[in-house]
Amino acid sequence: MRTLALMSFLFVVTGLAVCQAQPQLNLMPLPASVQQGSGMLPVTRSFSVNVTGARDPALEAGVQRFVAQLSRQTGIPFRPKAGAAATLTVHAGKALDAVLKLGEDESYQLTVTDSGAQITAPTTLGALHGLQTFLQLVTITSSGFAAPAVTIKDQPRFPWRGTLIDVSRHFISIDVLNRNLDGMAAVKMNVLHWHLSDDQGFRVESKTFPRLAAMGSEGHYYTTQPVMVCWLSGTGKRRRSIHGRRREWSLFGDRPNARRDLQVHGQVRRGDGKAFSRRLFPHWR
Repeated sequence: MRTLALMSFLFVVTGLAVCQAQPQLNLMPLPASVQQGSGMLPVTRSFSVNVTGARDPALEAGVQRFVAQLSRQTGIPFRPKAGAAATLTVHAGKALDAVLKLGEDESYQLTVTDSGAQITAPTTLGALHGLQTFLQLVTITSSGFAAPAVTIKDQPRFPWRGTLIDVSRHFISIDVLNRNLDGMAAVKMNVLHWHLSDDQGFRVESKTFPRLAAMGSEGHYYTTQPVMVCWLSGTGKRRRSIHGRRREWSLFGDRPNARRDLQVHGQVRRGDGKAFSRRLFPHWR
């Protein structure tokens, strides 16, 4: 009996020691593979990022957002030293195409040691996911902000990881939409379905049918210019297709900072607001 009690005590003590040596990693979603090491990488005023390999506007803008977010998260205004080695190195093998496609290689590997960190990925999209994981790793310690030593290999389990925002029924501003995009990127979601019209409201300006937004939105709708800038800027494309008696416009594009880690589908369909559209346009049957 005493032997069993002693063994149980030693097991608990050993488990506590391991937990103290390897801090819990609060990562969401949980990566495919996590191997913790020893030591911590300090995040100081001299923190800097160096990008090698393939480059594209999405990665360049993503690194800028990453540095700004890390500065806000830690409260540290970064001032890298000239000529000093970068704290974090990002290497991508291939740039993304103009429009994000389903099935892109989103894998990456993040290695953190007490002397530096490195993100390697087959595409710039995977590198962007690695940056988000690094942000989640940074935590406060007794000696300041730091990231634990770890090796992470990750790729998404599902190719389509999306959410729906229904602004037809509950209108929200462009700033709030942008904040939602940032939140989606943080948890590595990749598709936003932006529901713009239904019987409850028509939320996008139409040059062809101006009464749709004027009479169907109570003044809460997106004008053409902000929508085009926010969702079709740079390399975005618009596709119009006719399905029987329904009209559909799908918006594929980026934010003004050339964000391409998310695919945005802004949907306007006459059939979704059939009762409302028939009141305005009785000849549509």
